[in-house]
Amino acid sequence: MRRALNAIVIGLACAASAAAQQATPPPKPAELSDPHAGHRMSGEAQPQQSPAQKYFSDVELLDQDGNRVRFYTDVLKGKTVIISAFFTTCTSVCPPMNRNLEKVQAALGDRVGRDVFIVSISVDPETDTPPRLKEYSQRFHAKPGWLFLTGKKENVEWALYRVGQYVESKDDHTTVIAVGNERTGLWKKALGVAKPADLIQIVRSVADDKGEAETGNVKGESK
Repeated sequence: MRRALNAIVIGLACAASAAAQQATPPPKPAELSDPHAGHRMSGEAQPQQSPAQKYFSDVELLDQDGNRVRFYTDVLKGKTVIISAFFTTCTSVCPPMNRNLEKVQAALGDRVGRDVFIVSISVDPETDTPPRLKEYSQRFHAKPGWLFLTGKKENVEWALYRVGQYVESKDDHTTVIAVGNERTGLWKKALGVAKPADLIQIVRSVADDKGEAETGNVKGESK
């Protein structure tokens, strides 16, 4: 079995524990109470979930084009992801964080959208509708492979909670981003406002992981 679940727990523990100290966990989305109801009604066999899928869950979200996506199956599975929390009306740390991600996008070239995906999740889903996210994404020249996600408040909060980025107030969102290779199970955390060169180095180290490296701190990574 892949080391996915163990690495997820190790790599995200610091960020998750920091968030947990400041916020009560959000309520579990209603759709997760009986995720296989549709399969039972149709007589289909229930699909077997991997440890990683069970951990992250498959809550439904919406991207900037209004497409419905499942958090694990469509966003994370088999990919290297760079996950950040933001909101479109933020005027402090969000613009520099997203400018850094724009530089990461440029440095990685055609890898973005192929094996590396940037995932920006709004902590203000009630305001940040898909059209608003679409307009915002254009400010940072987002290309295919850079997803801006919103959706039902309870679903968004659960997805943020599972990557250690849930907060009760949008203004308290973290500047720490999670960089993970779901295929190999390697996860690291990095400061979204770090020097772009350091951030790019961390992303490449995770994206190029062959399944033998262990999680740990490197230059530019959050402590």
